[in-house]
Parts: sequence; structure tokens; C-alpha cells
Amino acid sequence: MSGEALLLLAVVASSLLPGLLIFFLPEDRHHLRSLLNLAGALAKLGLVGLLLHGVAAGASFEARLAVLPGTELVLRADATGLMFMTLSALLWLLTTVYAIGYLEGSPHRSRFFGFFSLCVTATAGIALAGNLLTLFVFYELLTLVTYPLVVHRGTPAALAAGRTYLFYTLPAGALLLLAVVVEKGLAGGQDFSAGGYLAPFAATHGTLLTGLFVLLVAGFGVKAALLPLHGWLPKAMVAPAPVSALLHAVAVVKAGAFALLRVVHEVFGVELAQQLGVLAPLALLAAATILYGSVMALRQDELKKRLAYSTVSQVAYIVLGIALASPVALVGALVHLVHQGLMKITLFFAAGNYAETLGLHHVHELDGLGPRMPLTSAAFTVGALGMIGVPPVAGFVSKLHLGAGAIDAGHGGLVVVLVLSGLLNAAYFLPILHRLWFRPLPATATATTTGPAREAIGLLLVPTALTALLSLLVGVFAASAWSPLGWASAIVGGGDDP
Repeated sequence: MSGEALLLLAVVASSLLPGLLIFFLPEDRHHLRSLLNLAGALAKLGLVGLLLHGVAAGASFEARLAVLPGTELVLRADATGLMFMTLSALLWLLTTVYAIGYLEGSPHRSRFFGFFSLCVTATAGIALAGNLLTLFVFYELLTLVTYPLVVHRGTPAALAAGRTYLFYTLPAGALLLLAVVVEKGLAGGQDFSAGGYLAPFAATHGTLLTGLFVLLVAGFGVKAALLPLHGWLPKAMVAPAPVSALLHAVAVVKAGAFALLRVVHEVFGVELAQQLGVLAPLALLAAATILYGSVMALRQDELKKRLAYSTVSQVAYIVLGIALASPVALVGALVHLVHQGLMKITLFFAAGNYAETLGLHHVHELDGLGPRMPLTSAAFTVGALGMIGVPPVAGFVSKLHLGAGAIDAGHGGLVVVLVLSGLLNAAYFLPILHRLWFRPLPATATATTTGPAREAIGLLLVPTALTALLSLLVGVFAASAWSPLGWASAIVGGGDDP
């Protein structure tokens, strides 16, 4: 096996092996468990750095495993997959630090961190998948290993959320399996290819291709939380804050959006998808999801549920950019994949800090907490303003390109959707900021919430501050070639079409 193939396998194994070892650790081996977690996260980040350097230098990375005659699992590194992989590796490291602090003294930590590592393993496989079968295998592995994280607390609410999660994701997996079989029978299970590879079959199998597209959107749309397949996501918020952060910022919902990116641009190709007439309905579905998620977020008093419905809306921005068939919109979709991850993980980290430090879980409980927890509240403010689209935070850059892409694609009416969503974002985030910074502590505040400023512990605060800082920096330096925007522009303009 070549060195390039071994490097790809090492990226996947860097979280797989620590995760398997952690399962066997006694609960009291806290330091060893933390060491394994951090060593795996740092190793993955370093290995991804080697992949980035190699791909930038023109090297090719591919690993193949024959599972049946004519059927292979394929791992491959390209600029698009590495963009998702880099986000995953970076946020896994920060979330690992956060989770170590958040779960200090909690039961079943070895089980939690074992599945936590397997979740990142599955995400790495999704990012590096080179064909539809490989994507399906790791995608379904992600379903299996995230379920124990959702039900980790073992409460009736957590178990009910787990049942809801499986109710949505298992039928979606069956649809994806059918889609993989149809694609295999039709095209032979080809590798992902820039511009797609199904066009030669359009003349004789147009109806079948349309059905295949619907199957794939339905299957991947569950984790992407598209209407009406989103119902599992708000219920999953009973999970611990590190799980919520991982679900929303990189692992699950991003896996769905990333998979749709591969389907549209590397399985069907934009020209075939337009010929079949499937992109316009997908764009309308994304637009409806954007508005629905924003309206539902406005109605939530529980902070994590408000953030969950915000994710429903924000991930649909990515799907909208994919469906618009405009290079500018595609840049917006790719860059929002990264920007939304940074901003949303900041918001969930901050929400976890309020819950863990002061026991506060609802919006109406946040009055006066800005001066009380200034660094956490400043980080939340950065994330919230970014979600609204206020410059220079990262979200402004994404939404600007998505709006320009809608005009470029001849769908100027969708700009109205983006503007309305921005106003709704403001309507459900600005009242929180007003409560944090401009309202006094209520007279009924307990001794825990009064007194001098008391921040979250360092293991919770440092990751929160770093992701908030990154959310600012990628917006301020968006014009740089090394920024996510520069990376996305190079992918779309340089021929490495997602």
C-alpha cells in the first residue's frame, strides 16, 4: 500500500483507535482518557495538515478496498473534502477540550468519549469518501455512533429523543441503501467526478435518474434537517452541550449538507440536474426551510432549542447555495459550511457555559448576565451577530455571496427570503443580547447568579473564546487567499468543482 493511501487511513484511524481504547478504560482513569482524547485530536489535525500540504503541492491521495467483485470502498483527498475535514479536525480538538471540562465528575465518561471519537471517525470517512457506497457506509456509521451520545444522560427525555432520532434516520438509511443499489445497477458504482458521471444515462433513464435524485435528497435531507425531515434535531438538544455543539457545527447536519453537495456536483452534475428539473424544487425546499427554522426559533424560550431551530435555518442556506447552480452561490455554500460551524459551535459552547456554571437554560433567565459572565457573553454576542449577518463577522461574508449567487442564477426573488431570514435572525438573537447586556439581574436572582463576575472554568471558556475569535478573523480577513472564502473561491474557480 502506498504512503498516500496509508496517510488517508491514518487520518481515519487517529480517532478510531483512541475511541476503541477509551471504551475499556475504568471511569477513574480520567487523566489517561483525556490524554488519549487530546493525542488523537492533535494527531488528526497534524495528519490533515500533511494532506493539505500534499494536495496543495499537486499530490494525489487515494485508498481502495475491494469488498465485492467490482465494488470498492474508496477514500480520496480533494480540496472540497479537505475543507470539511479541516473544519472537523479543528472543531473536534476544541470540542474535546470543552467536553473534558463539561463532563468532569459525570458518570459513563469512557462510554461517552468512546462514541464521541467514533463520531469523528465517521465524519472523517464522509469527508474523504470517494464514491457513493463509501459515503453511505460512513454516513450510516455516523447514525449508529451518535445515537448513544443523544441518549447519554439516560433520562426519559433523552431516551425519547433517541427514539425520535432513529425514527427519522433509520428509514432515511433504507432510502439511501436503495439509492446506492440503483446507482450501482445503472452506473456501476463510479467514483465521484467533477461535473458528475450520470449524464450518459439521461437519454434512456431520465425518469429513473429523477427518482434516484429524490431518494438521495430524502435520505441525506434528514441529517441536513430539511423540511419536513427536521423533527429529530430540536428534540436531540437534551444531549450534553458538547454533543449539541458537535451535532450542529460539524458532524451530523453538516454531513447531510456535504453529502448533498457531492450528489449535486459529483454524481449528477449541475447540467444534468438542471435538465432533469430537480434543482429548482430543491432550492424552494431550502428557502422554505430557511424561513420555517427562523420562525420556529423565534418561538423558543429554551436557549438550546432556539439555537437548534436556528441550525435548521442556517444549514438550509448551504443547500440553497448548492441548488442555485451559480458559481457565486456555490462559493457562498462552501464558505457557509465553515462559517456556520464556527459561529454555531461558539453559541452552543456559550449556552453550555451558562448551563454548567449557573444552571440557566432559558432565554428569560439571561437578564444581566453580560457583566456577570463577560467573556462567555462576548463570545455569544459575536456568534449571534454573525448569524444575523452583521459585518465583519463570518456570517456576513456567506450571506453576501449567497444573495449575489441568487441574483447571478436569475432567482432574485430568493434574495427576499435571505433578507427576511436575516430580519428573523435579528428578531430572535437581539433580544437575547439585550437581556445579557442591558437588563439588570432580576430581584429574584439567586446567590449563584449574583455577586462578582464569575466565568466558566478554563476548559469551557478557552474553546468558546477561540471559536468566537475565529468567527471574527475569517470575516475580517476574508479577502486573504488562505481564508475559507479564498479556499472556496479557489475550489469553484480553479476547476476542483465540488
